[in-house]
Amino acid sequence: MSAPEGTPIRAIDVIRKKRDGGELTRAEIEALVGGYTAGAIPDYQASAWLMATLLKGMTRAETAALTDTMLHSGEVLDFSDLHSRKVDKHSTGGVGDKTSLVLAPLAAAGGLTVPMISGRGLGHTGGTLDKLEAIPGFNVNLPVAEFRRILETCGCAMIGQTAEIAPADRKLYALRDVTGTVESPFLICASIMSKKLAEGIDALVLDVKTGSGAFMKNEKDAAYLAELMVETGERMGKKMAALITDMDQPLGCFVGNALEVVEVLDVLRGEGPEDLRDLCLELAAWMFLLGGSVSSVEEGKKLSEKLIRSGEALEKFRKMVALQGGDARVVDDPKLLPQAKQKMDVVSAKAGYVTAIQCERAGTACVILGGGRERKEDSVDPAVGFVLHKKVGDSVSSGESLCTLHYNSEALGARAKAMLLESFEIGSAPPKHKRPLVHRVITKSGEKS
Repeated sequence: MSAPEGTPIRAIDVIRKKRDGGELTRAEIEALVGGYTAGAIPDYQASAWLMATLLKGMTRAETAALTDTMLHSGEVLDFSDLHSRKVDKHSTGGVGDKTSLVLAPLAAAGGLTVPMISGRGLGHTGGTLDKLEAIPGFNVNLPVAEFRRILETCGCAMIGQTAEIAPADRKLYALRDVTGTVESPFLICASIMSKKLAEGIDALVLDVKTGSGAFMKNEKDAAYLAELMVETGERMGKKMAALITDMDQPLGCFVGNALEVVEVLDVLRGEGPEDLRDLCLELAAWMFLLGGSVSSVEEGKKLSEKLIRSGEALEKFRKMVALQGGDARVVDDPKLLPQAKQKMDVVSAKAGYVTAIQCERAGTACVILGGGRERKEDSVDPAVGFVLHKKVGDSVSSGESLCTLHYNSEALGARAKAMLLESFEIGSAPPKHKRPLVHRVITKSGEKS
């Protein structure tokens, strides 16, 4: 039961209502989230509400209201004066997932505008901003006016969340992180969508990962989150598509910030590993389809291949790097990226086939080397990481290299080596079933594949 009109809404009443499984009104959500963002509601009451939400869930209407409240807690960018369609892509994160660095220039080369606001790595997953900052001089902390100027000039720009964008999300996320309430799909949806919709986009392609290296390890959970985000975006007038994609092993072969930039450049040259290349083409095709550039996914893939083959996508990446203060010479000479002082092969103790790679453990090995953060305040070593030589299904001989570590500390290198050895499972026969790269696609009209 809601408070009578005109009566101030008390946090305790909102908490009790959600605790008892009630559906909150937009006004109640606005009062609680707005009060917490302004400092009028203390952490302990916001924490109680978050836990009640985790345990009792939310309706679709509540999720949309929460997203909208968080979105409008700060600045919503307006790029309506830019005539091309504004389309972005968001991934729920994984190991070796560097698709954003390929997709922003690729989509821009095809005439879309890509205002990409990204995040840093936390836990075992890498972050787009950390990869970009491996490029000497690259500035991800741009004021909105400069962000706009680069979008007008180049068609794509990649920055971090500014203080003005979705401040409610920033404050609530920090609280979720320390209260065991991160896992709620409703809170994840509102967090992601409030930041992405603040970019002033027309359409959004979601890459929702599932598997051992994903946040959502169970495909059913991944699909539920994807459906939730698609419906929330559509309620707010955006064109949406979500791809459920595989993260049961690292994407591509290079893991670590500078190393992943090298692999991005390979893909933009029409080279690179098949899985990374195929996923980039699939995601770009959906961006072009939602942006109205093509009439089918197949046509979108052909356009993407053409833009890579012609060198236009690579040139767009070069231009974006230069405009954001980075050393564009790395495009032609990747050796200008940070290099680790030492390398070490991680070799197989027996012959057989790689039957699995425990992806979260492999990602944690990169964090141990210094390639990620165990706490938000940790600094990142852009040079470290590892290069895979064997992936699931590959045969391996005894003493053959599974991967090569790039490291700067002997002690950390030894720890990471032990963890990577534990990550590889070697069997006498290859796995019977190969997991598909794209498990399914969820759009407005329901599940497509």
